[in-house]
Amino acid sequence: MVNLIPLMIERVGVILIVVFLLSQSKTFRQIIHRDQGVKDKVILIAIFGLFGVISNYTGIQIHSNSAAENSWLIGIEPDSAIANTRIMGIAIGSLLGGPIVGLGIGVIAGVHRFFLGGFTAAACAISAVLAGAAAGWFGLSRRKKNVITPAFAVGIGMLMEMTQMGIILLVTRPFDPAWDLVKVIGIPMVAVNGLGMLLFMLIIQYILREQERAKVLQTSKAFYIADRTLPFFRQGLNQESCREVAVIMLQLTDADAIAITDSEGVLAHVGAASDHHVPTKGFSTELTKKVLREGRVLTAKSREEILCRHKPCPLRAAVVLPLMVHNKTVGTLKLYFNNPSDLTEVEKELAEGLANLFSTQLELAEAEQQSKLLKNAEIKALQAQVHPHFLFNAINTISVLCRTNPEKARKLLLELSQFFRSNLQGARQILIPLEKEIEHVKAYLSLEQARFPDKYEVLFEIEQGLEKSHVPPFILQPLVENSIRHAFSRTRIKGEVMVKVYSDEHFLHIEVSDNGKGIPPEKLELLGKEAVESRHGTGTALVNIRERLTGIYNKEALFEIKSRKETGTEIAISIPLEKKGAWDYHDDSIYSR
Repeated sequence: MVNLIPLMIERVGVILIVVFLLSQSKTFRQIIHRDQGVKDKVILIAIFGLFGVISNYTGIQIHSNSAAENSWLIGIEPDSAIANTRIMGIAIGSLLGGPIVGLGIGVIAGVHRFFLGGFTAAACAISAVLAGAAAGWFGLSRRKKNVITPAFAVGIGMLMEMTQMGIILLVTRPFDPAWDLVKVIGIPMVAVNGLGMLLFMLIIQYILREQERAKVLQTSKAFYIADRTLPFFRQGLNQESCREVAVIMLQLTDADAIAITDSEGVLAHVGAASDHHVPTKGFSTELTKKVLREGRVLTAKSREEILCRHKPCPLRAAVVLPLMVHNKTVGTLKLYFNNPSDLTEVEKELAEGLANLFSTQLELAEAEQQSKLLKNAEIKALQAQVHPHFLFNAINTISVLCRTNPEKARKLLLELSQFFRSNLQGARQILIPLEKEIEHVKAYLSLEQARFPDKYEVLFEIEQGLEKSHVPPFILQPLVENSIRHAFSRTRIKGEVMVKVYSDEHFLHIEVSDNGKGIPPEKLELLGKEAVESRHGTGTALVNIRERLTGIYNKEALFEIKSRKETGTEIAISIPLEKKGAWDYHDDSIYSR
């Protein structure tokens, strides 16, 4: 029995070498990291079924209770059996793929074991199928809780191996040879397969951790580049700013050349092929034209695909990404490589992330430019008041999450993008759909609640059918922000904010109420009518909202603030339901997109 252990460890080593080589495969890593579809499950069944077959072939033949040295088992004598690592591959594949995958792996490994022969062939085949189904079921229940640990996997592997020993004793006849066999192979197979499960799971965990580290580094790198390029993108798309951005990107990425274009021509090209890829009207590659037309990411892995007309061009690969402003392609970001193998999936994902960030920065730049031209001074003042501190707080929160929870950081970055996109769209319109204003509020809340989890709760009660009703932008979000910032400061109670929207025959009513500390009577009378100095603000947002309501609705809108100390505050807005002539003086710009 003791002599069997080193021979079994050798077999485990063979399987683990195959696993390590397989772990370098991009396809295998993707399957391990994501929820599996039908195709992924079939691949898992094939891979781990093959492990089971290899384990059968590399098993150690046991004859007359002694281990026989062999390198590759083609067949087993009728009175012999084998000690192998079959259960290890079955259990790991089942834990990763679930019961259906486990059953498939078990059938492949079990049928193959049956046809190899030996007096335990039937028992081993049955145990393989049962082990696959059982381990898959255990794995499914644990994966829902995201708690498949190496210790759990080792326990399942040893349990399945002990179950196999029990099935051999129950099924194999005569009983005495089966019992003698189990005494010889039982402890070594349970122990060594448990060790193999541990090493196997450590490799799987390494794959997952490596991908998480890559995501964190990639996100951190993208934020760093975005931070360095922000001052230049704020100047818009021009030759000077784009050249500075391209130089920074060339230094911080593995690309051999960086180019940035607008919709009419190349604004900057730095790095390889600068002799003929020069800032000019028009484009030197057909690939860029195609991205501008279609608004999607395109890659090229050869000079022919890049479609550069200059024959000595050293560029052999490229990823071209659209720069979008308000869902319109205004330019492209291009990363070129001299060696096609340098254009990895990591580089492509980094480029896509940067293109999204740059698009947001361009939208911010455009908003800054448009704000200078806006005739509506109230909206401009409201934007200037609300967002600088919020932006810095949000970026700080996301930068921390990049290290601790990159997936949540990614989602918050999308929410930040949505928040500012809504903000920019609202700055160009007099009225927007209510649902857009609510989206704006929810994007703001997701970012604030990431900073202060469980400090407050915001509830929405929206009458069905009012989502498409038009309201002025920036009337709901400042009210919710006021409740969060002012109502619950220096209090220990959990804050509750209720946003309620309903209608009657003539008006659409918006109410924002909280259970905060309330407003002192001496300030309540002035709020919304004039600025009120305090530690946390001036009340300018409320004045702004009241004045815009008056201007848009010809004094038909109502704005009311009710508050009781230590009880809470309610702000109610009533605006006329849409009707012919209500906003005629604003012309068609009301509904501009």
